[in-house]
Amino acid sequence: MNLHTPEIDRKPSEEEARAALELLRRYTSKAQDAEIEALDPALGALVPGASAYPELSRDYPEGFDADADYKATLPDLQNGPSALIRGENRAIQHVGISNFRLPIHYHTRDNGDLMLETSVTGTVSLEADKKGINMSRIMRSFYRHAEKTFSFEVIEAALDDYKSDLESFDARIQMRFSFPMKVESLRSGLSGYQYYDIALELVETAGVRRKIMHLDYVYSSTCPCSLELSEHARRERGQLATPHSQRSVARISVELAEGDCLWFEDVIDMCRAAVPTETQVMVKREDEQAFAELNAANPIFVEDAARLFAERLQAEPRVGDFRVLASHQESLHSHDAVSVLTEGETFASESLDPRLFSSLFHVG
Repeated sequence: MNLHTPEIDRKPSEEEARAALELLRRYTSKAQDAEIEALDPALGALVPGASAYPELSRDYPEGFDADADYKATLPDLQNGPSALIRGENRAIQHVGISNFRLPIHYHTRDNGDLMLETSVTGTVSLEADKKGINMSRIMRSFYRHAEKTFSFEVIEAALDDYKSDLESFDARIQMRFSFPMKVESLRSGLSGYQYYDIALELVETAGVRRKIMHLDYVYSSTCPCSLELSEHARRERGQLATPHSQRSVARISVELAEGDCLWFEDVIDMCRAAVPTETQVMVKREDEQAFAELNAANPIFVEDAARLFAERLQAEPRVGDFRVLASHQESLHSHDAVSVLTEGETFASESLDPRLFSSLFHVG
């Protein structure tokens, strides 16, 4: 039998209720979630900053159908009025998505076909009075053409689509991939695959379209000064000495001129003709000796490298404007030797990306 005193049965006053509420708020502001849950889950509503949302379902609705009527109710902030713009109401030159990947078919110079994983970046211009873009449309536009074998004509069709879908004036597509090419060793007769980092760009600005290819060429550079000093030590003092050489990277960027196709393999051949000391894939002792002889026959400063590549590019009618970036990652120094040579307005720039040369790094 329970006995209640009149005090317990009495309805608390509003002042007492407010005092109790304040006490509970102080408690929940300092208590752990587990303590609050153990006392009474309803107290969670008193935690500072707690949402007033009702209890929601935690089960994924497998059978839910987002029909047209439902989709029409979904908020779309990016296509909202210009009043929603935050910050300065300015045009943006490039906005889009970077590094969405998919397999793309490429045709080779010897009439073969390769499917290569390709990283795609797609951007468009955004007018000052527009809040934003629907970025998924860039992917959807590109996917409509992704099954076709690559050509700049196919990419131009994709560019046209997403310019239309996003109602933009300027646009850009960049595709990056690693292109395999079988190369023979110098003397042993072995062969293996060399991989070349390539990027293709289609850029439209103010109604003018440019087609651009970037290719990284990895080679060995033997220092001419170090070679002469080593020979001096041998000749004058009978002292064995070796010149320093290092893995080096040139990024060749070319604007493609109208006319015949410039194949990836063509650019690689030009690089090899300019600087023949390309790093090797399959090597036996006779190949290693041959490579030492090849380096001794072609000692090269970073200035020489830029000019030798430029000489080949300048003579090629399928190449318009171009740029050569070279980085000799010195074994003598704790810093690199670098050079930049440009031809034409496409790649001319007074300022360089602070991380530009650090991107010229070949991961074996």
